Amino acid sequence: MGEMIEHDHPVAAGQQAPDADRDGRLRTIVRARTGRPGAIAEAAARRIRPDSLVGPSGKLMVIAADHPARGSLRAGSDAMAMADRADLLDRMLIALSRPGVNGVLGTADLLEDLLLLGALDRKVVVGSMNRGGLAGTCFEIDDRFTGYNAETIDRMGFEMGKMLLRIDPEDPATVATMEACATAVSQLAARQRVALVEPFISHKVDGRVRNDLSTDAVVRSVAVAAGLGTTSAYTWLKLPVVDDDPEGMERVLAASTLPAVLLGGEVPDDPDAAFRQWEKVLRLPTAMGLVVGRTLLYPPDGDVAGAVDTAVSLL
Repeated sequence: MGEMIEHDHPVAAGQQAPDADRDGRLRTIVRARTGRPGAIAEAAARRIRPDSLVGPSGKLMVIAADHPARGSLRAGSDAMAMADRADLLDRMLIALSRPGVNGVLGTADLLEDLLLLGALDRKVVVGSMNRGGLAGTCFEIDDRFTGYNAETIDRMGFEMGKMLLRIDPEDPATVATMEACATAVSQLAARQRVALVEPFISHKVDGRVRNDLSTDAVVRSVAVAAGLGTTSAYTWLKLPVVDDDPEGMERVLAASTLPAVLLGGEVPDDPDAAFRQWEKVLRLPTAMGLVVGRTLLYPPDGDVAGAVDTAVSLL
């Protein structure tokens, strides 16, 4: 094994990183990427894997940051919030340092930065697989697998592969994405890796893809996603919280026996209301945790640690 990469300026738990620390981390990453790219595979081999997919609470708490690879950089009112990678890494390191956070979701570039910084020990690592359906494009529904594949997730020692399945009844490109997701589910299961499937019923509105978050639509998407692939033994679902029906989430989670995690989605105008919704749904038997990104990484008050701690307290 080659020379160890130095982690020059680790972030203290819960603290925003000063510029000097940020520069030190960037130098660590750039030195590896320019002088010894093999350090990434070495870091993956050294990573201490988690004992379980869930933490002491019996739930999974994942910080998600795979949005930029799909060209989706908005958080709240800031259209380019996620465009600064050093700032995003600062926020990710703070979030991952908080007690109760036991997972991370990202594309190869982000996860490899975190590997080089030694931030993924004992975390459930979820590789993002299909990012080809770029936000706002005419081919958005044709969501090609341009990220991780099952073979690489297995080789890197990661625990899960995540895929997005948007089903547009009026767009024939849907079926290609659906078939690719089914293949990925089967390939991950063959390697005893979990497939985390995020399904939506979607429609084009004024030329843009919009997800239908009504209870009936989400129930239908769950039914389709649960049946993908040659086995469901290693399939989990990543689902939105519906709010059109007080009993909506009971109906959504009743549509399948597969473990489900709740997604955070856009930064809400009222984070406290979102937290209350999550708390209620997490009491349901198949609700196994949260996968949240922008809501926790870019909270309105800027307190990443505080937002993450509040979400963890719900578990």
